[in-house]
Amino acid sequence: MPDTFSKDQVVESVSPSIINPFNMNLDQHRKEIGRIGEDIAAQFLERKGFKVIAKNYRKPWGEIDIIAEKGGVVRFVEVKSVTRENLPDVTREMSSYRPEEQIHPFKLRKIARTAEIYMNERGDDREYQIDAVGVFLNTKERKARCRLFEQVL
Repeated sequence: MPDTFSKDQVVESVSPSIINPFNMNLDQHRKEIGRIGEDIAAQFLERKGFKVIAKNYRKPWGEIDIIAEKGGVVRFVEVKSVTRENLPDVTREMSSYRPEEQIHPFKLRKIARTAEIYMNERGDDREYQIDAVGVFLNTKERKARCRLFEQVL
């Protein structure tokens, strides 16, 4: 893929456990899509030079999908995934549905509070930020496209 969209990257192989939506209920389907999306987002971030520190960090008041580090800055990453049978060029100007738009202000506040607790628990005084990765999954062709949004809060 040409490097014209530096924030986009195609991840060629999707988890071998790609789901068959006919074999599970809607809630199971959503959870599996989310799990696959988080795995792909972690691969995407690693290819971008991030070091993944943790996944699915949970506290009673919130969860962080991926905790990563790059350039001495801790990144708390929210992942939003959507399935699409065709994957057109994914750019910020794309007019159709964008999964990262589902990260509402309330969710961002929960992530920020959870990130602050994570840093305090570890006595880590490094800079940190909250990022988002939108993941478009093509389950038919077993491909995905990711888009990174930095400092969403």
